[in-house]
Amino acid sequence: MNAIPQKAQRVFYANLLVIPEFLLRIQSLKMRHKHCLQVTAISFFMLLAASSDADTTPGGPTIVVLGDSISAHYGLSESDGWVELMRQALQAEYPDTRVHNASISGDTTSGGLQRLPRTLERFQPDIVILELGGNDGLRGQSLKQMAANLEGMVDAAHAFGAEVLILGMQIPSNYGPAYTEQFASVFSEVAETTGAALVPFLLAPITKGPGDRKYFQPDGIHPTAEAQPLMLDIVMPELTQLLQSLAKP
Repeated sequence: MNAIPQKAQRVFYANLLVIPEFLLRIQSLKMRHKHCLQVTAISFFMLLAASSDADTTPGGPTIVVLGDSISAHYGLSESDGWVELMRQALQAEYPDTRVHNASISGDTTSGGLQRLPRTLERFQPDIVILELGGNDGLRGQSLKQMAANLEGMVDAAHAFGAEVLILGMQIPSNYGPAYTEQFASVFSEVAETTGAALVPFLLAPITKGPGDRKYFQPDGIHPTAEAQPLMLDIVMPELTQLLQSLAKP
C-alpha cells in the first residue's frame, strides 16, 4: 500500500478531533429531533470528508513566511515585496507552489511564537520561513528569551512536519558591541541547535558600504523596492535546497 502523505495525516487527525464534541452535542438534544439529527449527522460527515479531500489534493509545496515589517513590504506595494517576488520566481520551476505571507509589521519573536500554531493549522505548510528578531533587538529585549522563542518556533514547525529556514538579522552598532555581536550570533546558534536552514543576514546584499544607503527608505530601517530583488537573491539558494529535499522520495 502507498504511504499516506504526512500533510494528509495532519488534516485527517485535525478533523478527527472535532467528532467527539459533535457527538456530545447530539446526545444532549431531545429525541423528538431525531430526524433532524440524522440529517445533521449525515451533512456533518459529508462536509468532513469533503474538507479532507480538498486539503489533501496533490499539489506543490506550501511555504509560509512568518516575519515582521521587513517581510510585510512596509512602505511598499505588496507586488514589490520580496515575498511576492519569491512567489513569482518559484512559478517557473515549482508552478504549483503556494506561498502565504503571514508577516506583521512590528512583530517580535514572542508574537510569532504565539501565533505560529494557528498559522500552521491554517496553511498546513511544508516550509516555514522565519524572519523575526529584528524588533526584539531594536527594543533591547532579552537575547536569551529571543533565542528560546526562535527555538520554540522551529521545534513547533518541525513537530508539524515542516522544514524551517531562518532569516537572520543584525542591528546598528550603537546598541554596544557586546549586545550587537550576541544578537547576530543568536540566529546561527538556533539554526545549529535545531537543524534549521539559515541565511545569516537577510540584508547583507544591501549593507556593504555607504553607497547602499539608496536601498533604504527615509527611516533608514526598511528596504526600498530596489532592494527587494537583492534580498530575494540571498534567500533563494537555501530555499531551493529545502524544496529539492522535499521532492526526494
